[in-house]
Amino acid sequence: MTLRIAVFGENRHEKVDQRVQEIYPEGMHTVIAEALRRLLAADGVEAEVRIALLDDIEESLSEEALAETDVLTWWGHMAHDDVPDEIADRVVRRVHEGMGLVPLHSAHYSKPFTRLMGTTCNLLWRNEGEEERVWTVNGSHPIARGVPHPIIVPEQEMYGEMFDIPAPDELVFVSSFAGGEVFRSGAAFRRGKGKIFYFSPGDQEYPVYHQAEIQRVLANAVQWARPEDRPAQPVRIANAQRDWFRGEESVRAI
Repeated sequence: MTLRIAVFGENRHEKVDQRVQEIYPEGMHTVIAEALRRLLAADGVEAEVRIALLDDIEESLSEEALAETDVLTWWGHMAHDDVPDEIADRVVRRVHEGMGLVPLHSAHYSKPFTRLMGTTCNLLWRNEGEEERVWTVNGSHPIARGVPHPIIVPEQEMYGEMFDIPAPDELVFVSSFAGGEVFRSGAAFRRGKGKIFYFSPGDQEYPVYHQAEIQRVLANAVQWARPEDRPAQPVRIANAQRDWFRGEESVRAI
């Protein structure tokens, strides 16, 4: 079955910041999408990868578009408040129904992620272009497949603990920085029928998404987060008549 992926990009820094334009002349979203197409094809995974931008969010993340999306990656930073609440809630509903979500870097503050976590998602940060080492702490996890231990990111914005998120269902990566901080940089969650994988490396001022190791993590993440083979619908509320489970209705209610 074809894996249908939407790569959401805020696409704001790329328009106003010359440094970002030099690193990502076609946008971070384009680099991410092209890497996913290439690596998923190499993995033998049939996939359709489309790009969704903040400028066309009403269309690219409409009810109909999200209904046809298996996994949504999300990069945002300077325009979280420009995402309409209705669309953020729509994404949350789709995650509960089974769609996978892969928030990247500053998307820890995105509306969908904070709603799904139920916490502030606050953290420490310092942007001095320090080295980041991404350590695998769960080598048997599918997202860690083929990933070096550690991944060395030569320059990156520091994210550090405390990171105000719920305890992850699975912790895959922990990062350390030249300044001594550590950070839960690869954390997996389940919400309803959907899977979420937050991955922090990827500040706009550094060519992190050009790194092959980072691209491998993203390709692994969208494969892990794809919906499981079960109905993509919420659990319903119903008036349960006595002995309802003895007949055909019991099958339809699951």
